[in-house]
Amino acid sequence: MASRTAPDSLLLVQDLVNTLDIETGADTLCAAGGSRAFLRDHGFPELALENDELTSLQQLREALRAACLAHTTRTPLPAPAAHTLNRLLAEAPLVLAVGADGRPALRPADGLQGAAQLTAHLAAAMATAVADNTWPRLKACEAHDCRWAFYDRSPAARGRWCDMAICGSRAKMRTYRAKRA
Repeated sequence: MASRTAPDSLLLVQDLVNTLDIETGADTLCAAGGSRAFLRDHGFPELALENDELTSLQQLREALRAACLAHTTRTPLPAPAAHTLNRLLAEAPLVLAVGADGRPALRPADGLQGAAQLTAHLAAAMATAVADNTWPRLKACEAHDCRWAFYDRSPAARGRWCDMAICGSRAKMRTYRAKRA
């Protein structure tokens, strides 16, 4: 089976969405030292979040999960999730900067701190993924008790479950049993 891990450009988005295990309710961002560990593990050791910023990060995570699910179901993003994304992204502006190699790239605007700085990095990753057409392949498992973010590497990009052997089999078995009943 091909890896369900997103390419480097989208890994931060995928990992943020997957900080909440819906089936168990475990939220690694809320665990003791969880948000600090997440930031450190993703290259932001100097970043610190205030309590209200943790709430914003959780809202961002769930809005991104909704966007990933919209990719899976090929339906529009629900209005509340779009509103949340737009609000949080507006608080995290990007600038276009030219690197030493002469290539332009989006980066967080100067002066951003905490959740706004992380959100700006996520926004830059999303913009890059839209440009290279990898954004629609970041999906959320269709299983209502899972919703784990995965990267769909299938040729037709029609994957619906994070793991066919678990979530896919459960869904197919439910469909089979419903038809037999």
